[in-house]
Amino acid sequence: MGLTIVTESKLSTEESIQTIIKEETTRYTKHDQLFKRLIHTYFEEFLEAFFPEVHDNIDFQSITPYSEEVRTDLIEGSTRRLDIIVETKLKGTDVVVLVHIEPQSSVQTDFHERMYHYFSLL
Repeated sequence: MGLTIVTESKLSTEESIQTIIKEETTRYTKHDQLFKRLIHTYFEEFLEAFFPEVHDNIDFQSITPYSEEVRTDLIEGSTRRLDIIVETKLKGTDVVVLVHIEPQSSVQTDFHERMYHYFSLL
């Protein structure tokens, strides 16, 4: 948030000063979008820092990042966007691994339920 102070001065027989304080709204930073870009750009480093045991088993030569995936929930009839999905393989195998990441800029009490639904849709 910014703050603007406007001062108006009128000179007459009595000096009058009027001050208006106006709070400026700043643009909202799209944290989710920034994190998506960072994680896509530094996917290997992200796994190394936060999930070292996963990092050690991933073949980073076979990474296929997907853009936001839309999955249809057949039960509820709704569509959902999954933020980051990366397809890769385990080192030395043909086993396909899907890594799904949902950056959050705020607390969501039912986040675990949403992730479970996403997992079942994948």
